[in-house]
Amino acid sequence: MMINILIVDDHAVVREGLKRIFQSESDMNVTGMAIDASGALKFMMAKPVDVVVLDISMPGKNGIDVIQDLKLIQPKVRVLILSMYPEERFATRSIRAGASGYLTKEMAPDEIVTAVKQINAGLNYITPTLANIIAGEIQCPTDKAPHELLSEREFEVLCLLALGKPVTEIAVSLSISESTVSTYRTRILKKMKLKSTSDIIHYGIVNGLVD
Repeated sequence: MMINILIVDDHAVVREGLKRIFQSESDMNVTGMAIDASGALKFMMAKPVDVVVLDISMPGKNGIDVIQDLKLIQPKVRVLILSMYPEERFATRSIRAGASGYLTKEMAPDEIVTAVKQINAGLNYITPTLANIIAGEIQCPTDKAPHELLSEREFEVLCLLALGKPVTEIAVSLSISESTVSTYRTRILKKMKLKSTSDIIHYGIVNGLVD
């Protein structure tokens, strides 16, 4: 049975690369590509999709936030997050939000293909790294860390601030205004009871949110 795939990524090189990988498989068909959440939702209202291969960091609404929106349009759709971010940062958040798998863009094409086939079959695709993260959370349950109280977009801004990125660069990266970034920063400081960007950078280093 043919697997109909929608690729959602704001980088043309990534979209075209994934398209070539999937189209080389006899049982896979790329039915559409979108650069952001809005385009993905519009496409899915018009055509059926089996698997959405979705980036996290995109203009407008980020990948994790849009998962439930995709499922409202097509409840049976399966979502594979394919991100530049390591699993330690966003994988468990993605799974909790409804994704069936999480891979980084460093993964080999064969593994990406395998993941799509497995989640299309109704299974989750869990890498050994993610399995260890989940096992650790089960074996050593603790109160939520301060950053886990943030929304997905706030967490994304937190990680960029923790890397020392200036507001102007973050605004360009996320395709939002500088004032919006500043608003997120204010919310982050309040929710996490921090006082400055320096505190955010220190928190990010201590909690492994930055490389």
